[in-house]
Amino acid sequence: MKHEQGQNHPFWREPRATALLVLANGMVLEGTGFGAEDSAVGEVCFNTAMTGYQEILTDPSYAGQIVTFTFPHIGNVGTNDDDVETSNLAASASVRGIIVHAPVTGPSNHRASGELNAWLKARGIVGLCGVDTRALTAFIRQNGMPNAVIAHSPSGDFDVEALRDMARQWPGLEGMDLVPAVTAAQRYAWTQAAWRPGQGFRTVSDGRYNVVAIDYGIKRNILRLLTEAGCAVTVVPAETSAEAILSLRPDGVFLSNGPGDPAETGKYAVPVIQALIARDVPTFGICLGHQMLALAIGAKTMKMHQGHHGANHPVQDFTTGKVEIVSMNHGFSVDRLSLPANARETHRSLFDDSNCGLELTDHPAFSVQHHPEASPGPRDSHYLFARFVQMMETAKGAS
Repeated sequence: MKHEQGQNHPFWREPRATALLVLANGMVLEGTGFGAEDSAVGEVCFNTAMTGYQEILTDPSYAGQIVTFTFPHIGNVGTNDDDVETSNLAASASVRGIIVHAPVTGPSNHRASGELNAWLKARGIVGLCGVDTRALTAFIRQNGMPNAVIAHSPSGDFDVEALRDMARQWPGLEGMDLVPAVTAAQRYAWTQAAWRPGQGFRTVSDGRYNVVAIDYGIKRNILRLLTEAGCAVTVVPAETSAEAILSLRPDGVFLSNGPGDPAETGKYAVPVIQALIARDVPTFGICLGHQMLALAIGAKTMKMHQGHHGANHPVQDFTTGKVEIVSMNHGFSVDRLSLPANARETHRSLFDDSNCGLELTDHPAFSVQHHPEASPGPRDSHYLFARFVQMMETAKGAS
């Protein structure tokens, strides 16, 4: 923006942009860079959550994406070690970049142990601020989520044509399996329970229900709520065989969230899930896990126009008739018209009528598209963990 008093001075120069967002269609958005001094290609989406930016930026489901925050003040509460949702800390950062409207200020929160700019630099995440995020959000709503390159250079020197070519040559998320980059490298036990005032995150060493969680990009708070519900949780890598899972004698299996095209991940995940269903192992899936369960029973998934990313999405639970406000993060959805006869739709988005949940009528298995663990988001859907426990309890009684 030009300075009113100095714009006509012979030595005045328009400040150079230190960061760009270059879309595959040729559009270039200029602003000020922060975070990592680098360039990254990905799919641009927008997130409408007003809180929890650190949890969003550490959600493995955002692999391959550049997140535009519609809330203007991002970074003002700093960062801390408790709000990291990535369970596999050895994995590289999932999100490719962050776009915000207002410059990142110094932290002002009693929980802050660091500031966002340094936190992003340490994780190699490129930031761009000073952009009209409302206009970019409106563009995405009208045209869909574009492929783009986000670039930060303090010198302001950019090869825009090269960046544009990079955006155009990137194949996009359709047909891309990103789970191998975020899943656990080996099996491990999880013992941390939910945070409580005055106690923090407690350690629970036992549980009534033996649950195996298949890690497609699982978030920490999912594991905490499973532990809190009375589960002894063992996390296994995404490509673990059905035989290896069954050898752990699970009372139930959890199918986690994760990034990428579900049809690609399903090439190795679906046969495993089908084997578990055939053995009547109680199964609960969320997000990508929901899509994996749907594919395992013969349904189809499809790419969404703008996706669902936020913490204010209304979803109706047909089993109770209640409307929940939920946390969402997905760019693919289950085609509800493709659900087979043995699947009942349990949840549906009130934004666009897309499928948000199913349960099988002939096997103990159910799933939801949204994130019942929140982090960030409302806690309306925490009851789903109790529903999973009840399913395992029923199976125990019948055995």
